[in-house]
Amino acid sequence: MQPLIDNARTFGQRPEEFARLAEGQSPDVLFITCSDSRVVPALITGARPGELFELRTAGNIVPPYALDRPTAEAATVEYAVEVLGVTDIVVCGHSHCGAIGALVRGDDLDAVPAVRDWLAHAADEPASADATDPACAEAVQHHVLAQLLRLRSYPCVEQRLASGRLRLRGWYYEVHTGAVHEHRAGTDAFEAL
Repeated sequence: MQPLIDNARTFGQRPEEFARLAEGQSPDVLFITCSDSRVVPALITGARPGELFELRTAGNIVPPYALDRPTAEAATVEYAVEVLGVTDIVVCGHSHCGAIGALVRGDDLDAVPAVRDWLAHAADEPASADATDPACAEAVQHHVLAQLLRLRSYPCVEQRLASGRLRLRGWYYEVHTGAVHEHRAGTDAFEAL
């Protein structure tokens, strides 16, 4: 923790670099990814402060849209689309994902009931050709596509897609190599960026 504290102390000593951020934000991208500490959106994309609007959830899960039961995730998506006017939403899954791995393996999550109940929001039970594969690549990629489909059910997303003012993108990040792959509709495969 101490190195993080030391950096935080010196971080604010360059106010001229951050003054413009007080004027507001206008990111073009909502980046939805896992809470996993190995996935750092700004590092992966090279984004500077103000360039990405981030939503991080365990397993990069987008819960079902329900107006009568608002969620922080739905509020974040709605704000990004309606207020900030993002033009792209990226759902980025990653290799070695503990959440998706637990679903694939059928782990007993009774000791962590909040995690168990959150993972129940996964759109489908991710399938995997090899449940012993720690990367869970196939399952994670399937899960990313399921979350993109789930996003389409959000009214603000549906409207912006219909008008051509929004694009959805599915990414898969390999934590062990740093490689990023994007789903291509034409081939229905995740290909290197």
